[in-house]
Amino acid sequence: MTDPIDRPGKIIAIHLSYASRADQRGRRPAAPSYFFKPASSVGTTGGTVERPAGTELLAFEGEIALVIGTPARRVSLADAWSHVGWVTASNDLGLYDLRANDKGSNVRSKGGDGYTPLGPELIDASTVDPAALRVRAWVNGELRQDDTTAGLIFPLAQLVADLSQHFTLEVGDVILSGTPAGSSVIVPGDVVEIEVDAPDAAGAPSSGRLVTTVTQGEAPFDGELGSLPAVDDLQRSEAWGSREAAGLPADIAEKPEHAAPVPARAAGSDSSGLSPELRAKLLEAPTAGLSAQLRKRGHHACFIDGVAANIAGTKIVGTAKTLRFVPFREDLFASHGGGYNAQKRAFDAVHEGEIIVIEARGDATTGTLGDILALRAKVRGAAGVVTDGGVRDFDAVAEIGLPVFSQGAHPSVLGRKHVPWDVDVTIACGGASVQPGDIIVGDSDGVIVIPPGLAEEVADAAVAQEIEDAWIAEQVAAGHPVDGLFPLNAEWRARYEAASGPSTGSGTQGGSGTQDDAGAPGDDAGTQDGSGTQDDSGAQSA
Repeated sequence: MTDPIDRPGKIIAIHLSYASRADQRGRRPAAPSYFFKPASSVGTTGGTVERPAGTELLAFEGEIALVIGTPARRVSLADAWSHVGWVTASNDLGLYDLRANDKGSNVRSKGGDGYTPLGPELIDASTVDPAALRVRAWVNGELRQDDTTAGLIFPLAQLVADLSQHFTLEVGDVILSGTPAGSSVIVPGDVVEIEVDAPDAAGAPSSGRLVTTVTQGEAPFDGELGSLPAVDDLQRSEAWGSREAAGLPADIAEKPEHAAPVPARAAGSDSSGLSPELRAKLLEAPTAGLSAQLRKRGHHACFIDGVAANIAGTKIVGTAKTLRFVPFREDLFASHGGGYNAQKRAFDAVHEGEIIVIEARGDATTGTLGDILALRAKVRGAAGVVTDGGVRDFDAVAEIGLPVFSQGAHPSVLGRKHVPWDVDVTIACGGASVQPGDIIVGDSDGVIVIPPGLAEEVADAAVAQEIEDAWIAEQVAAGHPVDGLFPLNAEWRARYEAASGPSTGSGTQGGSGTQDDAGAPGDDAGTQDGSGTQDDSGAQSA
């Protein structure tokens, strides 16, 4: 292999580009999307690639690699191909066991040592038609992939021009142009060969066969450092290429492609994304006070109505991890209700300090979780669960100690009225819109949703108001009438500031108690106790 691809500065790969692969996946992108691979992943022909201990879904992907020959920055589509110096073969290896938590970035799933073998020979790009290149892959001598660039959704030159809009493509940079249908799982001992050629060009130039042998790794991943490998039927079907190839039944739930983004976690925050300081303020401030502050800022739809706690006196604070159920339908339950469904995925993936918020369309006559799932959430460190449906194994869930706000107990199991549909999407729970990463606070008055961008301001104001209300309560206890005192008029405010210091008051008119809430437009504080209890039935509830 020649110098330009020994150690490329950048390796950019495309997610989906061949029509045959897109049809296999059941989705066709409107525009190309990309991810980076580290230069340390480059390998050469005759090398090996390790399948790590404890994993099962290492897959090969035969691809055409473009090697930049002259720098490209904001080049036109017509001029883009002239900046490609060479073409060669690549195997864009990936470990599906690590794919889910990377959410498209593929840092760990495709960044392993040796996961980007290139070569062995470079084809002069100026001598070939970019629309007439062929890529083939063999596993143990059996042809598995055979397609040409005529089957691309996005022409090769478009990838170069598009990427050059965003950053400079430098000499030696490599663009992996995607894989056609036929990619599948390989196991230790398998030998994979990839070849790129131009059969219709003069001399039929070829990259030669890029040969990689799979070996078995011995060192396990350390779960204390990061996410462990995990697979489900969706990952198996995509790694193998189809459910049938993976030995699975033909019908199964598909993971949604348009999950709502979860906000990034701030430095110094816990695994839920809340800083210790903000969490402490939210724990101190009652939901009545927080909701009053939200309404002062124009947020009148912050209540999750109709839910109450399974453990008296409990308070929860955390960020939302969302789970959505849709109404029961026989065919949808057959495809989405079994196996590693959305309900199980949500409880398996909840982080410490997060609160699972469930959309059950306000139906209290079904269980949306039970004792097994509650135990899983407790072990994972979840701060609680909020569901506008019912809870199975109600007493057992309470004994586990997981705080759950729900409409109450119900003995039904999964499949009566609900189909577990998707996770980490915007949902409606108890009449409130909830996005992943929203801040959830619940106590004996009910549960509210706080947009993350307002949390610090609202918490500070609510805590300040509580201090003010405590002083007002002292005056009432001393025999003063509430007129002019609650809320503070100018005279009483002057007394308060003289007693407490000018910086103590929040400047609000009325506290978090009933005086402020009564008469506030959109005030539903009287319904926040909720009529029911919570829903936490097991994996087979809802």
